[in-house]
Amino acid sequence: MIKMICSDLDGTLIPYGAPSVLGEEVFALIRALSARGVVFCPASGRQYTSLRKLFAPVAEHCAFLCENGATLFYKEKLLAKTPMPRELAERIARDFWQNSDGRGEVMLSGENMAYLMSRGRGMADRIDFIGNRHTFIDDPAQVPEDIVKVSMYVREGIDPFVERFVPKWKAANAAVAGPLWIDTTLANKGLGVQGLCKAFDLSPDEVMAFGDNYNDVAMLDAVGTPYIVDAAAPALRARYANHCARVEDILQCVLDNLG
Repeated sequence: MIKMICSDLDGTLIPYGAPSVLGEEVFALIRALSARGVVFCPASGRQYTSLRKLFAPVAEHCAFLCENGATLFYKEKLLAKTPMPRELAERIARDFWQNSDGRGEVMLSGENMAYLMSRGRGMADRIDFIGNRHTFIDDPAQVPEDIVKVSMYVREGIDPFVERFVPKWKAANAAVAGPLWIDTTLANKGLGVQGLCKAFDLSPDEVMAFGDNYNDVAMLDAVGTPYIVDAAAPALRARYANHCARVEDILQCVLDNLG
């Protein structure tokens, strides 16, 4: 029986290019699932403040897998945090900044604050748009707390930099996180799901997950029922047997099966 459903947001529950909002259909499904003992969990690279705001009408029914699994929240409480070694995080941030041909902007994530190294090329506007708490810094050493994630944003698209940075920082789980981002963190969404299973005393077979990108693979591989959305890359669609056009349709199927 499914007892928890984890879903990526951008490109999965929210199509790329669509407004960063959710409709009453999603909220009604989350409420109905909760009434039947199923916890819904947004699973995203976004921070807790952003996710909590996006799901405000149903937040009391949700667990939150944030920063690609580096922080987990439930009922306004931090369940777990996975910081990066400080020297590694600063080295990655400087590499992104110095070796991205003047195009890359860098975000270092704390527990619930984003620290932006901005070139004025759109990253700050994007962070405002998704609702992250943030401030500006000039150097990674200025971050006054544990760093849980380091990301690079490129307004024109991340593709020219994937081969430059993803293999280099494989030990930090470097992964494409949508068309404009590369993320690095010691955690991943799969470890986040494992942490949630421990916190809620669930087995992986009791968890369903939805994703669309390579940073979702660890999460999809960690659960008993993984779904890939139809808009995902062909290699990812080939990897998973369960496909869907809309997450909402499968949530309704789960409800129907629960009776």
